[in-house]
Amino acid sequence: MATDEPSGYKIWGIDDVIYGPVDLPMLTAWVQEERVTAETWLYNEAKDRWQKAAKVEELAAFFGKDAPRKTQSAYDTELLSKSPGLKPGTLRRIKIFAGLADEQLTRLVKSMELREVKPFEEVVRMGTPGDAMYLILQGEVRVRMVIEKKESILATLTSGDFFGEISLFDHGPRSADVIANTNSTLLCFTAAAFEKMIRTAPEIAAPFLLGMGKTLTSRIRADNKRFRETIAFARAMA
Repeated sequence: MATDEPSGYKIWGIDDVIYGPVDLPMLTAWVQEERVTAETWLYNEAKDRWQKAAKVEELAAFFGKDAPRKTQSAYDTELLSKSPGLKPGTLRRIKIFAGLADEQLTRLVKSMELREVKPFEEVVRMGTPGDAMYLILQGEVRVRMVIEKKESILATLTSGDFFGEISLFDHGPRSADVIANTNSTLLCFTAAAFEKMIRTAPEIAAPFLLGMGKTLTSRIRADNKRFRETIAFARAMA
């Protein structure tokens, strides 16, 4: 007897977007591609609850101690030749890569430059021309302005975040300094490489820009929420 009960899964992506619903075969494929990790939150429609992927009974074989090791693909090999440890699963820590397939990720990252920075090293300087954006693969940086010799921290960014994206569209001066807080691994995407990608690989440029737009929208909403809360607090204290 057929039923109309839901039986799919929704995935809370690293970009804070909920994907799905998808069926179990699709979900397991995403696990194997490392789009879904043990710590990814999933909504099981049949059980009407959220769980981390490692706790989902149907996925237990993928996350247990006897889980099969992922076979290294041709895309993994290409990325590892660029830098040890650089593979699609690692790259998916960066929020705007969440919607890209392994093949798209590989082609995109091949047009980027890997940069290692040490604590207190300057990544970009306020006032200098912007010609690249940076994506944080590992580590932490701070965005700051120095006013009257005093440092004012505007934001702290960690693995999965990006900065300097405006320079892909406008080569104007940088609006702040960015300084490494820890040993960090960055991917540098120059404006020239971005413009070439738009001309030669629009099928990669489109999901990349969509991912960037989703993340920027999330940032704006969070900033607006903080602004409203600040105004409400100020009025309550008046």
